[in-house]
Amino acid sequence: MTIQSSDGTLSAELVRSARKTMSLQVFGDGSVVIRAPKCVKDREALEFMEKHRAWILTKRHQMEQRAEQRKEQQEQYGIPPYDSLGQAEKDMICQHFIDRLEHYAPLMGVDYGQVHIRNQKGRWGSCSSKGNLNFNYRLHYLPQELMDYVIVHELAHRVYMNHSSKFWGLVQAYMPEYKEYQKRLHDIGIR
Repeated sequence: MTIQSSDGTLSAELVRSARKTMSLQVFGDGSVVIRAPKCVKDREALEFMEKHRAWILTKRHQMEQRAEQRKEQQEQYGIPPYDSLGQAEKDMICQHFIDRLEHYAPLMGVDYGQVHIRNQKGRWGSCSSKGNLNFNYRLHYLPQELMDYVIVHELAHRVYMNHSSKFWGLVQAYMPEYKEYQKRLHDIGIR
């Protein structure tokens, strides 16, 4: 259900569930979700949204600025839209990942399954329990050390399928500057 302020400047999707408190969530596209207990009336949710109007507007502004910064950074690296890539270029990108995997996997003493490049919206990479690896195609266009960090990160999941201290110790053994690379990837962003 959607609720809207009386002046029409704010609207939010109202999601009721078995929870005890209300919360707000602002997404990158500017949409707002109010999560509320089942017993909360529309009027109460609207008052909650109005009470937090300044916070919502500030959050939206911050997200717009961040999206613009990320767009500029991605343009800096010349990352083309995924749909503009031909199959030959996708194959070449995938081979780039495989070449780097063939370097790091033996060093780390791990194996892996299938390798795919994807146009992922929220991740740089992923590793399934079967050892299949997915990588965000954008990494191909970034500095090599950032791609290598994600590769080491995903290969470390072949040993630890979590983000425990042992996992991070393994990542650090092969990528001592991993925290710097994490920050750089975060700053570049995916969207």
